[in-house]
Amino acid sequence: MNSTTNIRGNLKSELAKNVPLFSMLVPGFILAFLFSYLPMFGIVIAFKKYQIGKSIWEMPWTGLKNFEFLFTSSNTPIFIRNTILYNLVFIFVGLVLNVGLAIMLSEIREKIISKTYQTIILMPHFLSYVIISYIVLAFLNVEHGYINTHIMPLFGKEAVNWYANPKPWPFILILVHFWKSIGYNSIVYLAAIAGIDTELYEAAEIDGANKWQKITNITIPSLKTLMIIMTILAVGKIFSADFGLFYQTTMDSGALYPTTLVINTYTYNMLGQGGATGIGLASAASFFQSVMGFILVLTTNYIVNKIDSESAMF
Repeated sequence: MNSTTNIRGNLKSELAKNVPLFSMLVPGFILAFLFSYLPMFGIVIAFKKYQIGKSIWEMPWTGLKNFEFLFTSSNTPIFIRNTILYNLVFIFVGLVLNVGLAIMLSEIREKIISKTYQTIILMPHFLSYVIISYIVLAFLNVEHGYINTHIMPLFGKEAVNWYANPKPWPFILILVHFWKSIGYNSIVYLAAIAGIDTELYEAAEIDGANKWQKITNITIPSLKTLMIIMTILAVGKIFSADFGLFYQTTMDSGALYPTTLVINTYTYNMLGQGGATGIGLASAASFFQSVMGFILVLTTNYIVNKIDSESAMF
């Protein structure tokens, strides 16, 4: 009883001392509630037959019928395979590239050069996929694309209709994804590297350690917790895909679906073709992604917690 009273007293004391600080959090909590938590009540649409002109509570229940389209379509194996495999590449190859680039940037001692490189690699992050799709088109257009008009003739090859050939697109999409995202993600790790105590590097240098030894024994171990947390969060999105990357960049070409169809683009197509019914189907897909993401984050964090509790999220 006394311990509970002490905790309450300490809490009130902290609140009283930091009223200005806590008051700054209020707008954030309000926005989070309005735009993140309040809309969650719309989950119920996933279990109802959406009908225009009726409120959510007036719509008839359909149970799990809206989920059937995710698992009974002939395209189901294709979009599940593509979604998972692309995300696995993005997670693990991206981790190596992001950390590697961050370490290389941290080794640049000239501030002007370092900031210039950071600015250049960060710029693609702010580009819309609508713009990026036309940059890709400028390279891959059948008649006027740079590759068909300049690169292919050098090897004596004929022009290729890239938007009708699904085989090279996994490599194209992976390249575009990393070109756009690597700058932002590497700067996150670069900020963590900047927080490492410089005395550790000075002590290692006195002991005769070279650059590689400093990186493997100081930098990477210091980034371990951040790397694990970023990976856990990324695993939670393994059943989701970047709609802009897979829809805009490919120009939604049906011929490319064998290697580019993912759950988000499939759901969008169903939303467009299904009319009012499509809203219920899209809600079911979103609910499925959210539940799977929640389960994967908990599972991954549980495994990490068993191996190294200090690196787990909670």
